[in-house]
Amino acid sequence: MLKWGLVPFWAKDAAIGARMINARAETVAQKPAFRQAFKRRRCVILADGFYEWHAEDGRKTPYFISLKTDRPFAMAGLWESWDKTDQPPLETCAIITTTASKSIGKLHDRMPVILDAPTATDWIQAERDPDALIAMLKSYDDEDIQAWPVNRTVNNPANQGPTLIERAD
Repeated sequence: MLKWGLVPFWAKDAAIGARMINARAETVAQKPAFRQAFKRRRCVILADGFYEWHAEDGRKTPYFISLKTDRPFAMAGLWESWDKTDQPPLETCAIITTTASKSIGKLHDRMPVILDAPTATDWIQAERDPDALIAMLKSYDDEDIQAWPVNRTVNNPANQGPTLIERAD
């Protein structure tokens, strides 16, 4: 299991991971925090949906976003192992985001890179051409995505369960 929030192997302090939860597809190959993981430590992060917050009229509303098939999917990710203490290595990850698709763009300007099964398999292959990898980091097809508003209780990590994805009134 990986902890969300990538801590680069060269970091002096693990606290940097709190700011490294997402990597931008447009710069992932160049940014010092992500470029080594992009070359050597790619992963897929499985999910059945994700949340985005939409601001409207001074109020933010969370939306649950998933595939219309309601099946799990893979998101492009990176991972690192940080070993700067006498503790076991800290293994962390980040999700790669890209420009939102047209429908998700109405809610938020970014979205995770969702990979279909063949592309997910290609993504995790050890030796891949960097240009081929960058080509995989695109918005997912709007026709396959659904989104609906949910209750603000999703904002508290202590809250768990299927009620968190129920449509809000």
